[in-house]
Amino acid sequence: MTAGRDVDYYRGGLLARDRVAIGRAITAVENDRADAAAVLRAIAGHTGKAHVVGLTGPPGAGKSTLVNAIIGELRSQGRTVAVVAVDPSSPFSGGAILGDRVRMSEHASDPHVFVRSVASRGHLGGLSRTTARVVDVLDAAGYDVVLVETVGTGQAEIDIMHLAQSVVVVCAPGLGDEIQAVKAGILEIADVLVVNKADLDLADRTERQLHEAVGPADERGWITPILRTIATDGTGVGDLTAVVADHYAGLDATTTAAASTLRARRQLAAAAAEIVSRAIEEGDDPLLETLARRVGEGAISLGEAAEEATRAVTNELGNG
Repeated sequence: MTAGRDVDYYRGGLLARDRVAIGRAITAVENDRADAAAVLRAIAGHTGKAHVVGLTGPPGAGKSTLVNAIIGELRSQGRTVAVVAVDPSSPFSGGAILGDRVRMSEHASDPHVFVRSVASRGHLGGLSRTTARVVDVLDAAGYDVVLVETVGTGQAEIDIMHLAQSVVVVCAPGLGDEIQAVKAGILEIADVLVVNKADLDLADRTERQLHEAVGPADERGWITPILRTIATDGTGVGDLTAVVADHYAGLDATTTAAASTLRARRQLAAAAAEIVSRAIEEGDDPLLETLARRVGEGAISLGEAAEEATRAVTNELGNG
């Protein structure tokens, strides 16, 4: 199949929301296959329409159950939904351990819902390096809302703020003294805070602590709301989707465009870093071996060696 046919296949399949084409496109960009470039060309000009909502928070907060409830609520409103669930990586295959989330299986037969798990592959920001590309594929496929559930590693999950337009931080009752520790991380990126499992003891106390931790309004006057949900029976989920929609509606075009440009720049930086990293790891330039040995001997600092190695491989890539 030629490159032109590849582009036509993916463009036609994604715009028609063909589930097979969507799955193949995601596999291509996630694994950086030969046809990944065709996918990226196919989606050019067709992104930027979906509302990307990030859900993050400490492990055990019930994020997957809440995502399942949100899917049901959005579908009751007639909206199409895609989910990118970032899972821990298998140490053997590098693939997602949990697969397409069991808790979301009740929506598997709905043609207007698409759920995909991607592997974090050891990335510590709560997202995989290719998550943004997967989101773009689903955006181009015309889903109204794309939900991105992070891997659940707690405070480190701040990458989502660079991907989602609205960030929901999910907490569980009994967070207690952890509030102050978490405050310096994921609480500060929250557009909406949720106390899930609100029927449990300590829910009132956790809500009070979150109110104390919430900062002032942002530049457009948005004060982070704190909601209570019980994802297992849907309590509060309708209010949550309404508040998230209000947040999105309040984003002006300038803010959205600037965020999109910043996101693209970060993607570019990450992709470039990956290329340089691979070149350093796999390169056969004797200089790289020498630099590695000198670092091991303490004869040169890691920073100096990194700069020299980067110059060497970028020159080689430029001449290649």
